[in-house]
Amino acid sequence: MESPIFKQATKGLELQSELMPVLFIGHGSPMNGIEDNEFSRTWALMGTEIPRPSAVIVISAHWLTKGTHVTAMDFPETIHDFRGFPPALNEVQYPAPGNPLLAAELGSLVKSTAVFQDHDWGLDHGAWTIVRHMYPDANIPVLQISIDYTKGPEYHYRLASELYELRKKGVLILGSGNMVHNLRLMSWEMINGGGYDWTLHINNKFKELIHDNNFGALVNYKSLGPEAQMAIPTPEHYLPLLYTLGLKGPKDNVSFFNDKAVGGSLTMTSVKISVP
Repeated sequence: MESPIFKQATKGLELQSELMPVLFIGHGSPMNGIEDNEFSRTWALMGTEIPRPSAVIVISAHWLTKGTHVTAMDFPETIHDFRGFPPALNEVQYPAPGNPLLAAELGSLVKSTAVFQDHDWGLDHGAWTIVRHMYPDANIPVLQISIDYTKGPEYHYRLASELYELRKKGVLILGSGNMVHNLRLMSWEMINGGGYDWTLHINNKFKELIHDNNFGALVNYKSLGPEAQMAIPTPEHYLPLLYTLGLKGPKDNVSFFNDKAVGGSLTMTSVKISVP
């Protein structure tokens, strides 16, 4: 007999009375997936404060592909895409269902590029470390969209806008990365909190531009000076932010949470976009 969760994952989604918020979450260390700390507690609280989603779609910094892909299997596996962490982290399973029909609908919404149906990936730690705190019962379908590493920031920002209709169907779209992410410059002495001057400066600049709806400057982040180059030595952790911004509607407000630097050169600053 099919479970209620699986039935939910294999039927079409209907229009909702509320527009679902959009989130960008600074995910930081994979250990946040199992630790009870200030970040994970905020994720758990967020899961109770926003409307219950019909599905969750995650754009994670940790799934890079040539072309744009979406997970389309019934039950995505839990991927442990890291090394050097305690066995307890590798033992975590997050058995949320997928939603193949939603994956197909997503592909039909996107007109700017082909969206390939993927049956091999699953949920990487950029997805499950967050979602397991928000929805610990694993009873909401979770999908991932890959980041096409061959495309520039403008591509990702514009692609996101084509997914806006899913917000009307109660789908929570969640970008998972970090605004400032430079592991080569990390300081273990500052791992529990603290940022270099340049880290705090550029993170505040990013927040200012988000608050002012100056998304063009954020798309063209390479023009923001040397601090931006240091904050984004490679773009994969920054691009999920552009997906979140690309989904902002005219009536949405922006707020920030988990606004903290750790390790000197990484920020956990997160963004909520929602109708007041």
